[in-house]
Amino acid sequence: MIKLPEKFSIKDTFPETSFDDWRKTVEKDLEGVPFEQRLKTKTYEGIYLQFIYTKKDIENLPQIFNKPGFKNFARGTNVSGYLDNSWLIAQEIPYPIPEEFNSALKFDLERGQNAINIILDKSLQDLVTENEPDIKGLTIQNLSDIEKAFDKIDLTKYQIFVKTGYSNLHFLMLFSTYAKQKGFDFKKITGAIESDPVGFAVSEGYLPIQTESIFDEMYEATKWSIKNFPGLKTIGINSLQYHNSGANIVQEIGCAISTAVEYIRQMIKRGLSIDEIACNIRFTLGISSLYFLEIAKLRAMKLLWAKVIESFGGNEESQKIFIHAQTSFNNQTIYDPYVNMLRTTTEAFSAVIGGVDSVQTNCFDEALGRPDEFSRRIARNTQIILKEESHLNQLIDPAGGSYFVENLTDEIAKKSWVFFKEIEKREGIFKALESGYVQEEIKKIANEKKTNFAKRRTIQVGINAYANVKEKKLEYKIPEYNKILKKRYEEYKKIKKEKDYTDILEKIKKAENTEKLFEYASEAYIKGVFIKDIAFNSRKNIVNDFKIEPLKIFRTAEIFEELRDASLEFKNKNGFLPKVFLLPMGPLKQNKARADFSKSFFEIGGFDVISTQRYHTVEAAIDSSLKSGSKIVVICSTDETYPELVPPIARCG
Repeated sequence: MIKLPEKFSIKDTFPETSFDDWRKTVEKDLEGVPFEQRLKTKTYEGIYLQFIYTKKDIENLPQIFNKPGFKNFARGTNVSGYLDNSWLIAQEIPYPIPEEFNSALKFDLERGQNAINIILDKSLQDLVTENEPDIKGLTIQNLSDIEKAFDKIDLTKYQIFVKTGYSNLHFLMLFSTYAKQKGFDFKKITGAIESDPVGFAVSEGYLPIQTESIFDEMYEATKWSIKNFPGLKTIGINSLQYHNSGANIVQEIGCAISTAVEYIRQMIKRGLSIDEIACNIRFTLGISSLYFLEIAKLRAMKLLWAKVIESFGGNEESQKIFIHAQTSFNNQTIYDPYVNMLRTTTEAFSAVIGGVDSVQTNCFDEALGRPDEFSRRIARNTQIILKEESHLNQLIDPAGGSYFVENLTDEIAKKSWVFFKEIEKREGIFKALESGYVQEEIKKIANEKKTNFAKRRTIQVGINAYANVKEKKLEYKIPEYNKILKKRYEEYKKIKKEKDYTDILEKIKKAENTEKLFEYASEAYIKGVFIKDIAFNSRKNIVNDFKIEPLKIFRTAEIFEELRDASLEFKNKNGFLPKVFLLPMGPLKQNKARADFSKSFFEIGGFDVISTQRYHTVEAAIDSSLKSGSKIVVICSTDETYPELVPPIARCG
C-alpha cells in the first residue's frame, strides 16, 4: 500500500487562482455581456446574490466567531445542535371531529410523529361571533370533546402545541380541567397553548373583543401558566399568513419581530418580567423552496431575536428562540400534486439545516381537501428519512461558516431590521396594519411574484412548465362535517334547556380573580357547559374595536390551474380537450426550439398538442392540418421562412 508522506501538499499541483484571473476568464466566455448583469440575481428582498462568495464576504460579520449555543445564537440555541435534542416531528392532524382526530393521532404517534400539533376551528378561535364550526380545525366544545380527542394518549410523553386564536385563556381552563381529571402531573406537560391576536386579525380582519381585554387575558393566562404549567408556552407569533399571502422574507421577519415587541411591551406594562415573557413565546414561520434564503432567514431570525431580548434587558437564556417551521402552502399545486412531496422535502431540509425546533411538512394533497392516511404518512416520513436515513440529527450547524449563507444571513437580518423600524415608525404592528401599510407592502411583492410566475420567469414544475395534460386530476370528497358538528351543537342547546347552568355561570361572571375563574370554569366544564358559554359569561368588554383589511392567502399556481380547469370543462362538454396542431416546417435544427416552446406553452393551459411529424412542403402541411380537425394551427420555423410559409397555410384555414 502506498503511504502518503507526513507533509503533504497539493499547492504545486493545483496553483491558486486569483479572483481577478477567474473574472477575466468568465468575461471572455460571456462574449461582451456585462458581467454583473449576467451573474447577479436580485431577490424579492432586494438582495443581490453574488456570482461567487469568498472569505472577504464574511470578514466583518461578528456572529461567525460565536459557537453554537452561545451569544446571538445565529448558530443555534443548543451547544450540541440536534445530537441530544433533535427537532420535533409536529404534524397537524387536520380532522375536526374529536374521535376521528384521536384515531389518526394515535396511529401517527405510533409511526414516528413525536409531537401533538393542533389548530382549533375558527368558531373556537373566536368564541364571540356566532360562527358555524369550521372544518379546517379541531372542534373541542366541552370536556367530553377533549376527552375524546386525547383518549388513551399520555400528554406527558409528547409536547403539545395548540393554536387557539386571539386568546388562549378559556381553552387553557378546559385543558387544565381535563389534565386534572386524568391525574397528569402539570409540571411534566410541555409545549404551547398559545394566543396570537395579531395573527388572528391578519387572517380574519378583526378582533372580536377589545384589544386591551385581549392583552389582559394574555397576561392572566401567562401568569397562571408560569405557576401551574411551567412547561407550557402561552404566546404565539405566527407568520404563516404573511408568508402564504406573498410576503418576502424580510417582511415576514419584520412583522414577526414587530408583533413580538408589541406583546412584550403589553406584558411588561401589566407586570411580567422580560425573562418570563420571552421564555413563553413560540414562533411559527413558513418555509418556501428558496433553499439557501430560507436557511439564512432562520439564522437571521435567531440573531434578531437575541438582539431584541437583550435590548429589553433579558438574560442569555431568554435570548434563545423557539421556532416551529411549516412548509409553504403558497407553492402547493392541485395539478401534478405528487411534485408537492418534493417541494416539502427541500423545504423541510432547509428548515432543519436552519436549526428549527419543530417542523410540520404539509401533506401533498393539502390544497385538494382532507388528507388521508397515505398523504399523512408521506408527509411524516419525509422528516423521518431526513432524520434516520440522511442523519441530519447528527449535525451541529452544518451551514456554519458558509461564505454564501453567512453573508446572506447578515443581509437578511439588516433588511428585516429596517422593515421592523418602518413598522415602529408607524407606532407598531397594530397601527401599521390599521393604516394598511403592511398590507400594501406585501401586495407589491405578491403582485411581482404573480407577474413573474405568469410570464414564466419563475417556474413551478407541472404547472407553468412541463405540464402533463394526460394526467387525471385527483378528486377528493370531504365528509359532511358541518352537518355532524351542527347536529352536536343542536343537541347541546337541547341539553342546556333541560339543565340549569345559571348558578355556575353567575359564579363565573362574578369571579374576583384568575384563580377563582379557573376554579369555577373547571366546575362548569365538569357539569358539561360549553367553552363558548364560559367565555361569554367571564368577559365584560365584548366590543369589537379593531378592524383591518385581512391578508389573502393564495397559491401561485392558481392562475394556471384556472386554465387547466377550463380545458377540462371543455372536455366534459365536447368529449375531448381543446386541440392545437403543430406544424414544424423544415429541418429539425430550423424548427425544434420553437416547436418545443409551443408545445410546452399550450400544454400548461391544458391543450392537447398534436405534433406527429415535420413537414418540408406547404402542401403536406396544409393537408395534415385540415385532417387534424384542430381550429388552432401553430407554424414552427424561422423568421426568414415565415413570409413564404404563413400566407398559403393561412388562406386554407
